[in-house]
Amino acid sequence: MPVQIIVGAQWGDEGKGKIVDHLSEHVDIVARYQGGANAGHTVVIGDKEYVLHLIPSGIFHENVTCVIGNGVVIDPIALLDEIRQLRELNIDITGRLLISHNAHLIMPYHKFLDSIREQTTEKIGTTGRGIGPAYIDKCMRVGIRIVDLLNRDVFAAKLKRNIEEKNQILSKIYGKTELDVDAIVTEYEEFDKKIDEYVTDSALYLNRALRDGRRILAEGAQGALLDVDHGTYPFVTSSNPTSGGACTGLGIPPTAITSVLGVVKAYSTRVGNGPFPTELENETGARLRETGGEYGATTGRPRRCGWLDAVSLRYSAMINGIRQIAVTKLDVLDDFDEVKVCIGYQYGGKLLKTFPTDIPSLNAIVPLYETFEGWKSPTSAITSYPALPPNARRYIDAMNALTGTEVHMISVGARRDQTIFVH
Repeated sequence: MPVQIIVGAQWGDEGKGKIVDHLSEHVDIVARYQGGANAGHTVVIGDKEYVLHLIPSGIFHENVTCVIGNGVVIDPIALLDEIRQLRELNIDITGRLLISHNAHLIMPYHKFLDSIREQTTEKIGTTGRGIGPAYIDKCMRVGIRIVDLLNRDVFAAKLKRNIEEKNQILSKIYGKTELDVDAIVTEYEEFDKKIDEYVTDSALYLNRALRDGRRILAEGAQGALLDVDHGTYPFVTSSNPTSGGACTGLGIPPTAITSVLGVVKAYSTRVGNGPFPTELENETGARLRETGGEYGATTGRPRRCGWLDAVSLRYSAMINGIRQIAVTKLDVLDDFDEVKVCIGYQYGGKLLKTFPTDIPSLNAIVPLYETFEGWKSPTSAITSYPALPPNARRYIDAMNALTGTEVHMISVGARRDQTIFVH
């Protein structure tokens, strides 16, 4: 009963969408286990680019069933928009998209609170999509789940209680217009009608699939270094993108997990605020950004760019159980005279080879680099590992050695066919 988990091993935006799309060809089910519409997974098929935020990118394979698990917080507007787009592309999702009845809903007040908090407190750099406040309500046990929509009276009672509290915050503290309970009840009832055919007990479905020997690919959003427990707290997301989140976010047992694949960009990027040891706030960083098209798929925000950080990757491999990695955007480095990798941190006169997760330490460290000669040759048309330039192979070999993992796949472009399998 094989389950493979795909994890972003850095700060997100590693190109998981393409990797999941590629691997989906060989599985029966692709299941998303956490996050919300604040993450965008981009897939390029032929000369067309598709961006999904909630529905797993395995949906582009007609024999794959896609599951949105209970660990995901769902924005009705974003979900319906994605369903509409897929239908316009003539992609049949009937019977192929399943949504957990226990998934929590993002409500209008979550978005208001998200944007307000981002303006008035220490900025985290959120997308303002209401993800954090929705998870807050979930943990406070006042969240509204899809299953609550089945009973209007139950839904209205829960919503009324929540809105009375939120209105105190929105109107009394921030001077915002109070929310209308009846209008929101009506809006979400209409949403329920539109998604009713997709709603199911997804944990039961997945466990029956495991019993029947079906192959499952579990995908997270964001990256391991944004994990609420193991990331650079408080500059993190509100859920667990690490591999452990797949079990709680889908309702599958740890004994079902057979492998964890980490997706790693050939350099490093980060969106939003927070520590970033190898960030390059210079011409080289700007060059990485422009060459790599490093702008958010969801917000269009420019990403912060820097050299690959082997220290954080070793930490990520440890907490996720990553043994193999998929390297993306190797082609972005094709024209660089030299490429650097952070191999350690200097802190207080001492050498650190482990990753500290407290902000003061991360802000004080000085990255130590090993420099590699660039390959100065295009790789985007290369389809086999031996055909890569020798210096590119040396760089990949160094990634293996420095992170204690094995490079399994290399992406040298956005298209499906621009993928090299190493092993």
